[in-house]
Amino acid sequence: MSSKTPFELFMEQAQEMARAFNPAMENFDPRGFEKMWPTMPKDAMEMWFGKGISKDGLDSKTRLLLTLAGLTMQGAQADTQVRMTVRHLIEAGATKDEIAETIAQMSMFAGIPAMTRAMELAREVMNDDRKDEGQ
Repeated sequence: MSSKTPFELFMEQAQEMARAFNPAMENFDPRGFEKMWPTMPKDAMEMWFGKGISKDGLDSKTRLLLTLAGLTMQGAQADTQVRMTVRHLIEAGATKDEIAETIAQMSMFAGIPAMTRAMELAREVMNDDRKDEGQ
């Protein structure tokens, strides 16, 4: 039995497919998606993922907090998605405490290792933001 996570196995298969289509993509790295997909402006998030879906529904910040909870449940399989969602949450107006509380809540459902990994990823993003702000 393989000791690799389903995500690692998927990425290996994706890399093989990428090489077959374009040998120059041999060194594909999913973190590249983070560079290609900048943080979406709050207004755009609200239009596409917030009240634009349902005027009486959840706002984009709440939807993103729910997304973060789901990604935390996946454990270490969704590193890129967790980092991107944390960046979008900050842009949507979520506080660092709200982000941490959402992740911590998942410890009851996903377990301590999944929560710890998501906290590490969120902290990485928040520390990067502080560096960008010159703090």
